[in-house]
Amino acid sequence: MNYQKRVRQLFEQSGFIFSDKELQSIDFADFGLGNIEEEGLNLIVYINNDRYCAKEMVLLPYQTCPEHLHPTIGERLGKQETFRCRWGKVYLYVEGNNQKETIRSTIPKKNEQFYTVYTEIELLPGQQYTIDPDTKHWFQAAATGAVISEFSSPSDDASDIFTNPSIQRVIQ
Repeated sequence: MNYQKRVRQLFEQSGFIFSDKELQSIDFADFGLGNIEEEGLNLIVYINNDRYCAKEMVLLPYQTCPEHLHPTIGERLGKQETFRCRWGKVYLYVEGNNQKETIRSTIPKKNEQFYTVYTEIELLPGQQYTIDPDTKHWFQAAATGAVISEFSSPSDDASDIFTNPSIQRVIQ
């Protein structure tokens, strides 16, 4: 089964009802790295305006969203976001004192040097965690894959700062 079909299947088996329009609008983000099955993210954006944002995200088994932060720019605070696991299991990593040797995820070897935060939060269905603005974070699905809801302040992909300088979230 091809990549896009596998992603759609995970969205559909999550138990959520998605319209055909939503399933056709999935953003398959490879971050310009060309290895989407290892480092990528798949999103349905319900709404993103100047007040708030809501998204549904899918990670295939062991797929990783690369490390990044949502910066404060001028008077505008960086994005604050709450991740709520809806299906599967996801490991979220944020800043803290933990060491790489303590985590349960497998950091993508090709870009290992760009994963620098290791405080692990395991999210199972019904569990959530709020990430403060200006906080480095990355996340990876467990063997099942994961469906995660994101509720946040406005999302501005162009201002995100990725630890890996090769990443392009918004293609010019």
